Amino acid sequence: MHLAAANEPDVSDPRLRAALRRNDLPTPAGPGSSWIKRFLKNPFTWATVLLLGFELLCIVLMWQELVPDKRVPGGTMIGLGTETVQQTLPYALITVIPLSLLFLWADRFRPQRFWVWLVTFGWGACVATYFSMQLNTMASEHLSILGNGDPATAPRAATFVAPFVEEAMKATILFFLAIAMRYRWVSMLSGITLAGLSGAGFAFTENILYYTRAVRAAYAYGVDDQMVLQEIFVRRGIFTFFGHPLFTAMTGIGLAFAMRSKSKLVRVLAPVTGFLAAALLHMLFNGTASAGLSEQALLIPLLLVAYPLVITLAIFTVRDFLRQRGLIGARLTDYARMGWLNESDAEFAPKPLTRIRVLWQSLWAGRIISTWRMQRALTELAYLRDSMARGLVDDGGLIREKELLFRIRSLRYRALVAPLPRTVYPWQRRRRSTAGWSAPSYPGPAGLGGNYPAPAPPPAHDVPLGSRATQYSAVDPRWKPPPG
Repeated sequence: MHLAAANEPDVSDPRLRAALRRNDLPTPAGPGSSWIKRFLKNPFTWATVLLLGFELLCIVLMWQELVPDKRVPGGTMIGLGTETVQQTLPYALITVIPLSLLFLWADRFRPQRFWVWLVTFGWGACVATYFSMQLNTMASEHLSILGNGDPATAPRAATFVAPFVEEAMKATILFFLAIAMRYRWVSMLSGITLAGLSGAGFAFTENILYYTRAVRAAYAYGVDDQMVLQEIFVRRGIFTFFGHPLFTAMTGIGLAFAMRSKSKLVRVLAPVTGFLAAALLHMLFNGTASAGLSEQALLIPLLLVAYPLVITLAIFTVRDFLRQRGLIGARLTDYARMGWLNESDAEFAPKPLTRIRVLWQSLWAGRIISTWRMQRALTELAYLRDSMARGLVDDGGLIREKELLFRIRSLRYRALVAPLPRTVYPWQRRRRSTAGWSAPSYPGPAGLGGNYPAPAPPPAHDVPLGSRATQYSAVDPRWKPPPG
């Protein structure tokens, strides 16, 4: 094996650590540092705590503003009500749970950490929704032409204000993550996943608000609230469930494209183009919904525009998924040809189903942690080489490369890389048979209380060396060499 992978790299030199930070590469902890110290000293730990606290504050403020009844001059303003929110919450969960799992499944090869998923979803569900509600309300007041009560105010705000405000709020967390952890944005799948989670979180809270207001209106007009709830659920939760994730995915694709490009012009134009595409699609969607068309007329833009866009995004995601599989295999093959990795690493690591199968088998073999670390190290190594080949990472990447190769080498004999012929479960393992062991003799190490079989008794007469283990067949006395 090459010298670069033979010894653990020493990154105690401040210049080496500065090279890692310059490329946004992980800096290894010092010797003797416990995971608690690393956890407490990690800036992302405290950033996560602050963001989650801010998201919790926003959802509390929104709850206090919308749910309880409020006393106002001249009477009481009826809120959404806790019981109504509890009634509509399951309908919103029916849509958001499978949609979020679908985006998480797409982020297979280089998945983000759980706290990144949680913060992104929470930002869309809490922060983006709260600030969008405030800004949309302020803007709609300025768009009123006939004064307070103008019936065209809501359609104007929904068409010309809400798309830009809501897409900007949902995309804020994406730009923050792109700046804070650009090394983790390795493909279009990274942008689609994070943007989809932010959009799904926003749609989740917005659906609860729409469902609850519809139920409240049904109470006021004496209409069957369950029938009204099911009707709006079909329209928003089934026919148009893709809205916000689809719009925000445009921004995510633009950001991911910028993160994987070396051109400064592309890094500026790609996110802006993605955001404008998201706002334009959102504007067309809201404008069509606010035009007062019948349900039959609304099906035309859905069938001709919206659904083809969803299918196109799905095809694009699958295509990029397959491209990432080939990229990982090609980059790991480079290391295998140089002798730094085994051929099996490049063969099995790029296959998602094989990775899942290996993890399942390692679970029952007691190697799940080592196998999981091995797969992560191989994937990171492949994307690191791709970044260095693209010119996105300078010579500082060689330090991280050496560290990953050493980690793979140390995990080699503790992890599973190739799948076993079959999964062996604990109840299928056979114990070694002791039927052929000789009876213990007393006294001796194999006697009373001994753990080993007693030695075989010595032969009755002396035999030549090796005759105890080797037995020969009888020789035919008539045998002789062939004539001539």
